[in-house]
Amino acid sequence: MHPHPRTGDIDPFFVFDYRPLDAAEHLTADQRPTTYWDVVAGNRGPAPVPTWVVQDAGALDTELGVLKTGKEADVFLLERAAGIPGHNTEATCLLAAKRFRDTHHRTFHRSTVYAEGRGVRRSRDQRALAKGTAYGRRVAAGRWAYAEWEALRTTWAHGVPVPYPVSLDGTELLMEFIGDPDGLAAPRLAQVQADPPLMAHLWEQTRRVVLQLAELGWAHGDLSAYNLLVHQETLVVIDLPQVVDVVANPQGPALLHRDCSTVARWFGQRGVEADAEELFAEATRGHPRG
Repeated sequence: MHPHPRTGDIDPFFVFDYRPLDAAEHLTADQRPTTYWDVVAGNRGPAPVPTWVVQDAGALDTELGVLKTGKEADVFLLERAAGIPGHNTEATCLLAAKRFRDTHHRTFHRSTVYAEGRGVRRSRDQRALAKGTAYGRRVAAGRWAYAEWEALRTTWAHGVPVPYPVSLDGTELLMEFIGDPDGLAAPRLAQVQADPPLMAHLWEQTRRVVLQLAELGWAHGDLSAYNLLVHQETLVVIDLPQVVDVVANPQGPALLHRDCSTVARWFGQRGVEADAEELFAEATRGHPRG
């Protein structure tokens, strides 16, 4: 606003009525403002951030449906959009929102085996986890969401083919959607019918995943044809909250061996020469602290 040069009064030309717009009033039940800038910096994905990630603070997230339901978490499809719909300025991306179950749902039934060797800072949290209280189940949900977040950040930086981790907000983990632009999710390896050359190529990619994790000192812990996606003939590994430190966890070597055996058996049943013991030996040799 500018004062009149002679009277000092506010020039009416520059006067306007201001009324703040509450965006929440205009959202539908399946929409929310983006959470990207609401979380602390450490809970946003690693740099360099891929160009497809919409970072606009004014973006809206629209829930499009359920991608997967599970005992520990459900995964939803979100579209994040910024700009004016229908105009060339609009930017969009599809995200997978993994929401870990909390006190009103079952606990993490396999967490004891995978969590061996993982520390819990607060004694109150440790007691609650041991007793399985309502608070303990909330701690478990947050603990497992954070475990997968850290696993994704580390594996992404190491070049493991995983979805890019976009952000973590409590028990909700947002990550790259693996699939087509129209929202059709990539199939699991278990659903793929492939000719022998492609199947052999997928086995080599699976071997590489096991070995890359071993380079970090890890085993997936639950690797199978059900948590490997195939997108454009390329494998992407998912479901990483239970990654195991092969040294710190007493069950680590056994879980690594089980990973090797499970995937080798699956490929072997489809005519691929897949040797579980050879893979296990190679993964053990490649262990940085082995």
